[in-house]
Amino acid sequence: MNKKDIANIRKQFKVDNEHIMNIREIFNVYVRKESGEIYHHVSQPFQMLEQEAQELFLANFKKVLTGQLDAKLFELKFQRDVEGSTQMILFEGLQADTTEDWTDNMLQIVGKMFAHAAYEFDTVVTFIRGEYRKPTRKRDLESGEGGDDAVYSNEFILCSLNKTDQPKKTLVFDYIEREFKSNTLFDPIVNLESPLSGFLFPTFNDNAADVNHILYCAGKVNEPDERFIAEVLNCEDIITAAEDKDGFEQILKNVIGDEVDSRVISSVYEEIDKVVQENKENEESEPPTLDYRDIERILEVSGVENVDTAKVEHAFKAVVDDEKHEFKASSLLPKMIKINTKVADVSVSPKDLKNIKYIMYQGKRCLLVEIDEDVIVEGFRLESETL
Repeated sequence: MNKKDIANIRKQFKVDNEHIMNIREIFNVYVRKESGEIYHHVSQPFQMLEQEAQELFLANFKKVLTGQLDAKLFELKFQRDVEGSTQMILFEGLQADTTEDWTDNMLQIVGKMFAHAAYEFDTVVTFIRGEYRKPTRKRDLESGEGGDDAVYSNEFILCSLNKTDQPKKTLVFDYIEREFKSNTLFDPIVNLESPLSGFLFPTFNDNAADVNHILYCAGKVNEPDERFIAEVLNCEDIITAAEDKDGFEQILKNVIGDEVDSRVISSVYEEIDKVVQENKENEESEPPTLDYRDIERILEVSGVENVDTAKVEHAFKAVVDDEKHEFKASSLLPKMIKINTKVADVSVSPKDLKNIKYIMYQGKRCLLVEIDEDVIVEGFRLESETL
């Protein structure tokens, strides 16, 4: 899935949207802390919920589909030949004719979630199943054809795992008795604002369902739960965007060395950005990747000396243990580059790094920043000095 596919689904989670997103059933499972014991579970038609409850859950479902790909959201591939695979359980859940069959399948997944995991708080696992529709073409204003008359239709299951919080002791004012007293409510609060994890099955590509992949949501950026991925979802290992970026930087060090001109690094990032921007024109295409041959070309045009295929290939194998590894170009671009010193911290965009030079002046280390405008400090324009 690309970010446009995900955004199209996310924005459909709103009340009274049956013509695009029809959520048929919601299944909530309350699980006790530490023991992983299921205390209660209930399934009901989503439309039977009060509107306020619907809105809270819909906001939660949007959270499960919010975040950057390969950092918060990950498209995972199912492992093959796994006994009792989650892929098959979910597929059977999609095809289930009765609520009982559907909930039985979802309870199997809950069992896998808590088979080897214990939380310090009670949790709630929420499943929904429904139908996602997308018009095959926009409505023609003259003929009136298109729009909802012809749609792509796909069944889906979405899951959200949420913690519960104990209500804080508070002082309240009783209007009837006209007195101040402590709040005696002890009902746990389901935290729908920050899902611990979640997933969408199947994924969607080119308006078609892909049952061999699942979209997984991590609780924190660049911190996917490896146990959850392997043991609960039965999916293959992944590399986060942060890990890709760290590996790429280490490869550059192995090829270039520890010292480099700021203009070289700036040029490297400019070349990568060109690849990303060229791909943005076609939002339906796969994200661009860079292999060792691409990195070799980028280093050569950026002014790195003595670059050859064998050297880059060896650096790849030393860092990622696979000379055929491909980096996602978008994962390699930092939003800002930070230069931290005891005197000051400087943040610049990758393309502006070429305007910063590290020099020795009168025996002292200095950062020289080339700028195009006057410098204003506390309302004063600094005097310029010619060195």
